[in-house]
Amino acid sequence: MRMTKPRSRGFAEKPAPYDLPSRPGAKRSVNLTIDGALVDEAKRLGINLSQSFQGALAERVKAERARRWKAENSAALETYNEEIREYGLWADEFRTW
Repeated sequence: MRMTKPRSRGFAEKPAPYDLPSRPGAKRSVNLTIDGALVDEAKRLGINLSQSFQGALAERVKAERARRWKAENSAALETYNEEIREYGLWADEFRTW
């Protein structure tokens, strides 16, 4: 059986998820202004500030990319959903549940 590429429904390409840098030298120094008491408490507890910030920033970037992709593709998503409402899914006839 020959596999074919599914037809495009007007969706923008979804950006790749953020991956933490794996090669040495990929990190960069930055200056941040953070509440001093919070920094002192984090250090007292042994929390790595760079690692914590990087993880939080990675999650924020991932969420913002997803939000923007959804906003950019809302018309295409609505068109696709309307098509499904009107014509159903291609495999509906094969459902056994």
